[in-house]
Amino acid sequence: MLCRSSGVAEAHRLVLEIYRVSERFPKRELYALTTQVRRAAVSVPANIVEGFKKRGKPDKLRYFNIAQASLEETRYYLWLARDLGYIDGPLPDVEEVSRLLESYMKRIANSES
Repeated sequence: MLCRSSGVAEAHRLVLEIYRVSERFPKRELYALTTQVRRAAVSVPANIVEGFKKRGKPDKLRYFNIAQASLEETRYYLWLARDLGYIDGPLPDVEEVSRLLESYMKRIANSES
C-alpha cells in the first residue's frame, strides 16, 4: 500500500481532473497539447509510485525529483492551455501535489536509512 503522505492519491486526482479538463480542448490539439499535458500529468503519480518502491535513498529521491519535473511541465501546459483559451475557469491545482511531494522528499533526505 502506498504511503498517503507521498502525494500519490492527490497526484492521481490531479490526473483525473486534467483528463476531464483536456476533453474540452479543440480536436486539433489531440496529438499536441492534449497528449502532452496528459502524458506529463500521468508521469507524476507513476514516478511517485516507482520511487516509493525503490529501496535506496538516492533512487527514491531521483524518482521523486522526476515527478517534480513532470509536475512543473504539467503546470506549464495548463498555463498555456488557459492562455490559448482552452480552459475557462480555474486551472487544476498542482500546488497540493507539489507541497506534499516536497515534504516527502525532505523527510526521505533527512532520514537515517
